[in-house]
Amino acid sequence: MYIPLSPPPSGSPSTPSPPVGLADRKPNILFILADQVSAPLLRIHNESSPIKTPHIDALAAKSAVFTSAYCASPLCAPSRSSLVTGLLPTKIGAWDNASPLGVDVPTYAHYLRREGYETVLAGKMHFIGEQLHGYEERLTSDIYPGDFGWAVNWDEPDRRLEWYHNASSILQAGPCIRSNQLDFDEEVMYKSTRYLYSAARRPPSARPFCLTVSLTHPHDPYTIHREYWDRYEGVDIPLPQVTIPAKEQDAHSKRLLKVCGLLDEDIPDEAVRRARRAYFGALSYVDDNVGKLLHVLKECGLDDNTIVVFSSDHGDMLGERGLWYKMSFFEGSTRVPLMVFDPRHIAPKYIHQNVSNIDILPTLVDLVNGSLDKRLPMDGNSLVPYLSGNTNGMIKSDTVYGEYCGEGTIAPLMMIRSGNWKLVVCSADQPQFFNTNNDPHELHNLATSTDLATQEIFFSFMREANARWDFTAIHNQVLTSQRTRHVCWDALRQGRFESWDYQPKEEASNKYIRSNMPLDELELMARYPPVDATGRAKPRGHAKGVAWGE
Repeated sequence: MYIPLSPPPSGSPSTPSPPVGLADRKPNILFILADQVSAPLLRIHNESSPIKTPHIDALAAKSAVFTSAYCASPLCAPSRSSLVTGLLPTKIGAWDNASPLGVDVPTYAHYLRREGYETVLAGKMHFIGEQLHGYEERLTSDIYPGDFGWAVNWDEPDRRLEWYHNASSILQAGPCIRSNQLDFDEEVMYKSTRYLYSAARRPPSARPFCLTVSLTHPHDPYTIHREYWDRYEGVDIPLPQVTIPAKEQDAHSKRLLKVCGLLDEDIPDEAVRRARRAYFGALSYVDDNVGKLLHVLKECGLDDNTIVVFSSDHGDMLGERGLWYKMSFFEGSTRVPLMVFDPRHIAPKYIHQNVSNIDILPTLVDLVNGSLDKRLPMDGNSLVPYLSGNTNGMIKSDTVYGEYCGEGTIAPLMMIRSGNWKLVVCSADQPQFFNTNNDPHELHNLATSTDLATQEIFFSFMREANARWDFTAIHNQVLTSQRTRHVCWDALRQGRFESWDYQPKEEASNKYIRSNMPLDELELMARYPPVDATGRAKPRGHAKGVAWGE
């Protein structure tokens, strides 16, 4: 809910005052999305965690933190498509990492843009085909391909495709100087901070912004710059708490081990520790970048009117249960961080109800006093009642749903999380039913419990699952989608290849020093904080409401 504040007193030239008229402006939004962050490993959820994240910890200390937030699908593209649309994967055909999102499906970028926001994306979103989906501008390309090349093939379930995860990320883990991931995130951060500095120099009449900064770390491969590797020198890197031999794994976990080339791989403890150390270092790298973004907000006087959201698309098992990466509904894979900082009216708190990353869209729209089109489907729910503490019957039940139809399964794999209970069901496997309060490591499958009370709860979950999902129909939809995409991809690789990857647009004629603008005016306009022609500090915004240096 939008509650304007009075502007604070003017600051010094080194700490610029907020623009005149701040009380009349909707807040800016900075949405920071990291990749493959397992919430149970973070210090904000686990006091004994050795992972060093001081900036995330400080942000959490002044934010509303959700301790039981889940992704809608434990795979990059399906989770992100659901996150941006507020819809579960089966509603939008988000089956795997090569599933296109329909251009007619509204995203939070569409809704906020309709409310007057400039919607900008820097970094990864793993869109297939269309690359904007409501964002007015993308500052970078994506790190992963935007085509059908990574389509799954359930018609050949025993075939390992060359782009699947494998053991190399674990066995080759360690420090580096550069990597694809570092090259990408360095560009994302440069473009993001440059955008924020440009936003700070705009006139008070400029539209508020929603900047999404989507980093690819700490996603595997498990390698990180030596600076961050060295931060864990001498630190006891804990081994996974639970180890399950391959032959004792559940059916889906066995398939994941096979898909990832780990079924017959004996990973030595030293390699496990090196992989986890690199992942910890990558999280510290993400943390430093969170700190950089928050510092830019503060030094530009934007922090008093900018909502900050931090989350992730899914987690990483990181060796727990003998599993790596994601693609399952165990806690390490599917539980994500979610925190919301709003300097105007949200008090710091921990919120323990189950929520989903599909709740982010309606929450952002609600926070800026916007409106959804109620005639359109929406699976997500606004979290503003939790944030404001004004529940009064407005709180939804704490049941959340997950859907997975990617590699490693041979049929739709679904999750219902409600209260302390979690059901994972797939037509190809025996169901799994856990009480995560009593069994946080999910070691005791209560689907076969003889306790009558537990049986009744289990059967009620199964009834809901069968009522919610037509497993046969969904299976057929997935197969049809996979087959059509494989036909198209086989054709598109013949002859001239036309890339669908986003090409960022930059207008060099409007950057830096150019002959079409007087040099003195240009330098004054670019300087921040602003000064007048005599070098004296000038407050941001004045009677004429013009830009800096004008």
